[in-house]
Amino acid sequence: MNIHEYQAKEILKKFGVPVPDGGVAFNPEEAYNVAKRLNTNIYVVKAQIHAGGRGKAGGVKVCNSPDDVRKAAQELLGKKLITHQTGPEGKEVLKVYVEEGCEVAKELYLGVVIDRSSGKITVMVSSEGGMEIEEVAAKTPEKILKEKINPSIGIMPFQARKLAYGLGLKDKEAQSMTKFIIALVKCFEACDCSLAEINPLAVLKSGEVLALDAKMNFDDNALFRHKDIEQLRDFTEEDPREVEASKYDLSYIGLTGNIGCMVNGAGLAMATMDIIKLHGGEPANFLDVGGGASTEKVTEAFKIILSDKNVKAVLVNIFGGIMKCDVIAQGIIEAAKIVSLKVPVVVRLEGTNVELGKKMLAESGLNLISADSMSDAARKVVEAARGN
Repeated sequence: MNIHEYQAKEILKKFGVPVPDGGVAFNPEEAYNVAKRLNTNIYVVKAQIHAGGRGKAGGVKVCNSPDDVRKAAQELLGKKLITHQTGPEGKEVLKVYVEEGCEVAKELYLGVVIDRSSGKITVMVSSEGGMEIEEVAAKTPEKILKEKINPSIGIMPFQARKLAYGLGLKDKEAQSMTKFIIALVKCFEACDCSLAEINPLAVLKSGEVLALDAKMNFDDNALFRHKDIEQLRDFTEEDPREVEASKYDLSYIGLTGNIGCMVNGAGLAMATMDIIKLHGGEPANFLDVGGGASTEKVTEAFKIILSDKNVKAVLVNIFGGIMKCDVIAQGIIEAAKIVSLKVPVVVRLEGTNVELGKKMLAESGLNLISADSMSDAARKVVEAARGN
């Protein structure tokens, strides 16, 4: 789950991570009032959307007075920002964050992630603050320093100092950076984060460090432990289809192709998308109905797939283990009664109760295309999509 910058900074403050003072605003007048409260001569107004690259897209404005802040908010609110992460459709700005400006001596990068290969939390720092870390990794990987954290003991002070000194920081700067890193890692662990990124991290002329920006992602599987964080979810920033799918415990991700996929099991779903592309097609989605899906879940899955206007054909690829083929067949039949099937549907069933499932579909009167193997199913659905 992702959250906004202003929400991330509120969480960081609870763990002693220094952030500039600021406040969120939903209209220009609120932005003006936040600016009046801040004791500063420089203000920064930031569009709040779930995407990076806001500055390059005009979503960050520096102002010199509360009146300028109100004007900047008026320009941003309701505007669609198009960044490298939003896609060409962009995202509408519904709120802005107003915070105090500061005198920055240097900008750094700091990120905390989970290294899946080692099973450890990894802290990454770089002198190239403000740049995308992927670009730094590709062009100047030597400028990225890493430290792996032993999960049984947590981050040790010497590890944080090693990173601070590695960045060339000394004296008060190094002390401030060490405290900052330790606090951020503790926040990461306590909140079950999958990512905590501060970019840029500002080193002030005073030697203090501040999180000028903050991005935090959380492990969805751990949200039951963090009801306060779960409440920060902003449904307006998410694909409505993905929101609807989550209500039925369906794993759905919208893509840009024209072949809808309904599969049970993440591995089989990935393989299904791969074989569709192998046969020259483009999947419209990833959709895993799970190992024990009910007829209701299958019906809702069908409705979500068909809500995508780009879908020209659907491939149902089920291996019946825990999920029985007759349940999938019943779901397809029920969905057909609710949602008009105006596109070809290719069905490949294998496993538990496969003969019963095929019999139910054959006797349903639905116009379905049967397939005997994954390759056969992919070939038929690609042909069906091209002809539709």
